[in-house]
Amino acid sequence: MKKSFKSVLKAGLILTTVGLLLSACAGKKQGGASSDSKTTKHNIALITDVAGVDDHSFNQSAWTGFKQYGKEHNLGRGNNGYQYFQSNGASDFVPNIEQAVNANFETIFGVGYSLKDAIAQSAKKYPKKNFVIIDDWIKNQKNVVSANFKSQDASYLAGVVAAYTTKTNVVGFIGGIHGHIVDLFDAGFTKGVQDTAKKLHKNIKILNQYAGSFVSSDKGRAIAQTMYAKKADIIFHAAGKTGDGIFQAAKSINQTKPANKKVWVIGVDSDQSSLGEYVAKGGQKSNFTLTSVITGVNVAVKDIADRAYRKQFPGGKSLNYGLSNDGVAIVHNTDIPNKVWIASQKARTNILKGRIKVPIHPKNK
Repeated sequence: MKKSFKSVLKAGLILTTVGLLLSACAGKKQGGASSDSKTTKHNIALITDVAGVDDHSFNQSAWTGFKQYGKEHNLGRGNNGYQYFQSNGASDFVPNIEQAVNANFETIFGVGYSLKDAIAQSAKKYPKKNFVIIDDWIKNQKNVVSANFKSQDASYLAGVVAAYTTKTNVVGFIGGIHGHIVDLFDAGFTKGVQDTAKKLHKNIKILNQYAGSFVSSDKGRAIAQTMYAKKADIIFHAAGKTGDGIFQAAKSINQTKPANKKVWVIGVDSDQSSLGEYVAKGGQKSNFTLTSVITGVNVAVKDIADRAYRKQFPGGKSLNYGLSNDGVAIVHNTDIPNKVWIASQKARTNILKGRIKVPIHPKNK
């Protein structure tokens, strides 16, 4: 009888141990929620606009910031780290946010003004979650941070470079859709060209046109072809994916000319140098991206994510990123002569010291 009891007890202990092991293994397989509970509080989600995460612009820059955040804090891609949700249309915004909320993401970023209403609506619905709107303002909501950029200042510097570089004394600006954000680029670039032209005793004509879209490369290409035909040799764009068409137009022209006769494009939001690579007439490899106006979306998203990580999420605030904190800048490409770069950086210093006042609205708007 004793022997039988010991056998039963032993069998019971074995079964209990096996059960515990199986339970532990099952929990790990499902994502290790118990072991990663601290990590989950630091996870971040990116809701793209319709241009997508590989747009060479805001979304791509934001995703770069996400990866930098993940690397610094040893977080991987996925529900317990960082992830993006692709929006193919405006109707995807709210469902994507809902998906991020249901996946327990703590801080949710919306990229671009088109997500403003969706972020505001969702923030009210989920007051315990952190929300961020990039490139617009949402006021009077304590769980929302608005992040914006002094794009006019970096655009002014691009105008300085363009004024020095143009040989035809005709430059162009192509915008996506009229609005406050694009006005910053338009106004800054125009003022930079005008001020520098006056300094250099040049008479520079500025062609200006809007495509009415941020996702139509065909429109961008058509407008650029017209501007180049009107003797523009530099075009700056603030047009999102529409800008791809501008690069296509420049490439078609430049492939038929020697490298020293090229027309230029000034990129926007991220370093668009790779889009300017081409082979000139005669077989010489060259590049026609003169510079790019960098909007530090990666800087902003990482800064805000880091604050949330430290439990210092600045809810209800509007944050501005400019020249002083690497929120905006221009790229120092090798085709920019040293004297021209020095002139642009002198202008940068004068902006920071208040000696140059850069407008935020074009005078003709």
